[in-house]
Amino acid sequence: MRHFDYARAGSAQQAVAAHGSDREVSFLAGGTTLLDLVKLDVMQPHKIVDINGVALDKIERLDDGRLRIGAMVTNTALARDQRVVDDYAVLSQALLAGASTQLRNKATTGGNVMQRVRCPYFRDGVSDCNKREPGSGCAAIGGVNRSVHAVLGTSDDCIASHPSDMCVAMIAIGATVEVQGPEGAREIDFADFHLLPGDTPAREHALEPGELITHVILDAPLEGSRSAYLKLRDRQSYQFALASSAVIVQMDGNTIREARVAMGGVGTKPWRAPEVEAALKGRPASEKLFAEAAKLAFENAIAYAHNGYKIPLGQQAIVRNLSDLTAA
Repeated sequence: MRHFDYARAGSAQQAVAAHGSDREVSFLAGGTTLLDLVKLDVMQPHKIVDINGVALDKIERLDDGRLRIGAMVTNTALARDQRVVDDYAVLSQALLAGASTQLRNKATTGGNVMQRVRCPYFRDGVSDCNKREPGSGCAAIGGVNRSVHAVLGTSDDCIASHPSDMCVAMIAIGATVEVQGPEGAREIDFADFHLLPGDTPAREHALEPGELITHVILDAPLEGSRSAYLKLRDRQSYQFALASSAVIVQMDGNTIREARVAMGGVGTKPWRAPEVEAALKGRPASEKLFAEAAKLAFENAIAYAHNGYKIPLGQQAIVRNLSDLTAA
């Protein structure tokens, strides 16, 4: 591990001031991604600003029905919060499907939003990787790309899939990210926070240098809706999704009044599927409808040497989730 300077902040303002606008400075929250990558020498910050002393660990209901989650709320606390269990089951299930109990006890909401890819070519520190070293190439495109590589939102420069389960649920729910930076506070729509790789895969999010996530605000729950997260993976625990779906449905008898559908494991960012939602809205629930709608989600998918199976698997994740929810 390289040497680095260390600062401890007591407030968001102190954290931002200690960070400045230097891209080589990192905020430390739970550290479950940052510390791993520093040890691997993939991330090389010359300064780390510890924000564990910042009071951002509260969950509060806003007057308009939305839920405001502090960036330092742990994954365990968020998953077990009764308001989340009751109103956002999809989020609670997604969080509990991720990592292990020990990691969920440490990992934070803000850190999970900022979670970096699990592509082995990014993490090995030596392979060609445009995300780690812009302009070097993408070893994954011609290499082994079975499990943690995407079929949606890819480019000639990067095909790494986004790893978070929590973010898939949040993009299905709809959310806003509150940030504090050198220029003050601002809000970012969750759908715009994570960026497609395009020809600049090293830029993964919409934060400006020195900006700190302070809260994530979930949209108010759909009244009378049902929701669930379905994660398909090689083994049942401590494994990243090969394909997953976050689905929220509001029913009127057997008719789908409203639907929200997002996918994980298959996209380079948490992937909302508005075309699926439009195909479901106002239609009677049926296996045939679900299969037709799920196909729409992958019309623009690009399969690589080893991950073409993710297209039918991703469709299955949507169909199975919809079938279970509408049968309830």
